[in-house]
Amino acid sequence: MRIPRWYAAALPAYLAALLALDTQASLHEQLALGVLTFVVLGAALRPLPALARAQAVGVVLFATLGEVAGSLVWGVYHYRLHNLPLFIPPAHGLVYLSGVALSRTVPRRAVVWAAALGASAWGIAGLTFLPRLDVAGAFGVLLLLVFLWRSRWRATYAGVFLVVGALELYGTSIGTWRWATDLPGLGVPDGNPPSGVASGYVWFDVMALLVAPSLVALARRASADVRATAGEYS
Repeated sequence: MRIPRWYAAALPAYLAALLALDTQASLHEQLALGVLTFVVLGAALRPLPALARAQAVGVVLFATLGEVAGSLVWGVYHYRLHNLPLFIPPAHGLVYLSGVALSRTVPRRAVVWAAALGASAWGIAGLTFLPRLDVAGAFGVLLLLVFLWRSRWRATYAGVFLVVGALELYGTSIGTWRWATDLPGLGVPDGNPPSGVASGYVWFDVMALLVAPSLVALARRASADVRATAGEYS
């Protein structure tokens, strides 16, 4: 896929600034940040091929479902205002594009090894010396390692992990969101952030990569139908 390499730096920089602004934003200002982030995502998608755009849109859709389930319903984590900020869905699309761009900028083998070693070290640290015991994160790390080992999209998952890991550490440190001490209803100790949080993003990516070709086909079929209908009335 032709994704500009500069996305690997520019999009995470935007997201970091966005999270910092959110720490001081009122609800109305947060809504404005959401609108701005949708605009940024639209601009980032515009020069991309149809399949890449469909993948990013798919990530936004599946990640939004995951956010509603994980934050608002289950309560595994919560945002500063105890809502789902409007900027979060499009931000997931920007995270995905950042990860893909990173995997195209750095040698793929290096990205995969960096993600695997980084996730493993983080998972071990969460079970040993970090301030909060992180059992749930360790399970997530195991799942991520399976995808990094077996999937043909391993470089994309690795790039996304590196971006997600950096943003999770940053976002929790400045108070944009916070993870529960234990998984509600299960009592499994969880980190803040959990080491395996990127495994959730992998599921979003897996689903988006699977459905993206169908989304492109549907869009093309709809476009053809519109042109055919317009031709009948012209």
